[in-house]
Amino acid sequence: MGPVLAGVLQLLALIGALALVYIPLGNYMARVYSSDKHLRVEKWIYKGIGANPDTEMTWPAYLRGILAFSAVGVVFLYLLQRIQGMLPGSLGFDSVNPAQSFNTAVSFVTNTNWQSYYGEQTMGHVVQTAGLAVQNFVSAAVGIAVAVALVRGFARSRTGELGNFWADLVRGVVRVLVPVAFVAAIVLVACGAIQNFSGIHEVGQFMGGSQQWNGGAVASTEAIKELGTNGGGIFNANSAHPFENPTPFTNLFEIFLILVIPFSLTRTFGLMVGSVKQGYAILATMATIWLGFTALMMWTEFAHHGPAFDIAGGAYEGKEVRFGVGGSSIFATATTLTSTGAVNSFHSSFTGLGGGITMLGMMLGEIAPGGTGSGLYGMLIMAIIAVFIAGLMVGRTPEYLGKKIGTREIKLAACYILITPALVLVFTAVSMALPTPPNSMLNSGAHGFSEVLYAFTSAANNNGSAFGGLNANTDWYNTMTGLAMLFGRFLPMVFVLALAGSLAEQKPVPETAGTLRTDKPLYTGLLVGTILIVTGLTYFPALALGPLAEGLA
Repeated sequence: MGPVLAGVLQLLALIGALALVYIPLGNYMARVYSSDKHLRVEKWIYKGIGANPDTEMTWPAYLRGILAFSAVGVVFLYLLQRIQGMLPGSLGFDSVNPAQSFNTAVSFVTNTNWQSYYGEQTMGHVVQTAGLAVQNFVSAAVGIAVAVALVRGFARSRTGELGNFWADLVRGVVRVLVPVAFVAAIVLVACGAIQNFSGIHEVGQFMGGSQQWNGGAVASTEAIKELGTNGGGIFNANSAHPFENPTPFTNLFEIFLILVIPFSLTRTFGLMVGSVKQGYAILATMATIWLGFTALMMWTEFAHHGPAFDIAGGAYEGKEVRFGVGGSSIFATATTLTSTGAVNSFHSSFTGLGGGITMLGMMLGEIAPGGTGSGLYGMLIMAIIAVFIAGLMVGRTPEYLGKKIGTREIKLAACYILITPALVLVFTAVSMALPTPPNSMLNSGAHGFSEVLYAFTSAANNNGSAFGGLNANTDWYNTMTGLAMLFGRFLPMVFVLALAGSLAEQKPVPETAGTLRTDKPLYTGLLVGTILIVTGLTYFPALALGPLAEGLA
């Protein structure tokens, strides 16, 4: 079997698995977030945190809950790293320095999981499990909660109430993420991923020195790392490490975990707004972009550019042989079109155009299918922009799901789509203009610029993957990427929740013969075009200086 055929078969198997669970998982999540009953364990949690899960919240109250919860998470995780040297199970590692502690705390609380450190050489078992792994669950649940609040904004009328943040958060963890991650961890252990709390072991000599490995709760961390579109691994090699991702089957299974909740949430959306066709339209948009990017990535990486590539069957530099070009390309596309950031290959070693595809996937806003929750609410913002553009074409007030898109709504949507590009481009420009930050680049020219552009694209979009080559463990990059992650996570949430509150206050608009049908293929095509054009106009100059210049050289 040739490598191209193997890659195509993996892609087809992945599509089949996602299709198999789409309806049951989507239906289940719709029931979870629509139920008025609480499980016993959930009641214990509400009592412990002093929350009343039956109290409805307006969008400012919902936002205050998110910000307060996240602030506590940042402080707790920061302090946990600072006292690591005094904790049991620290594996002898010292406390983490202040700049890196800040960066890591912000990174995991914002669902970014950017890592400017070697995981197996920096974090002990307590920080990994009680700190980082916990945030993998709750940060993903926060993203789903915001998406559900926006969906309620479309579904409800003449009220400013969007549900209860604490109930949405707890249900996301207890009823969705924990059960699925538990099963996924068992599958990974059965397939060879490790799960233990062992210390550091010397396993032999390597290049004149001893080689050491430490254990950890790897399988359970890997499960929620992918399922919650988090991305932070215990080992520096991330999902390329055989302890985290041992076989081609686990590689495909981890890609499945990355995509399953973001895609299935479109079904949840359709059920909650009372029209599964609307969910299918959003699904079709996500799937079209994801398949297009995956096919383009596989083509660029399989393209032969000389005898060495012909013999290898593709661009193998920086890729694990056990996954091949196909498995690496599918993984790279999935992780950058979502907010996962896990990597099973070295993105900096991809072809020039292949590296550009990974960046463009993040620049789209990670909406195809995007992160857990963040992909859905990002796509719904673009859906509003698309109906606004369609309304301008025909001279009609735009409507979406029975709600008029007026001046307030379009301003909020516009602010949402502008904030992340502004963060990426301004931070990149400042880092290139100052004398010291460029010293962190391994390469010069277009590729070096791509390293910096990728870093801030990853941080501001809460992805967390790295292009490689850039030394980000400096005070400058730890601080600036930390700020990019904070602003890139919470400022968009402000606009999303304000939009949700504005929509929920409206009364429904009856459908007429002139209403744009947003559940038809024509609208799906308009939405795909809007996403690509808006992104292209925003980022094209920066891409032309980096990956495009390198790829066309």
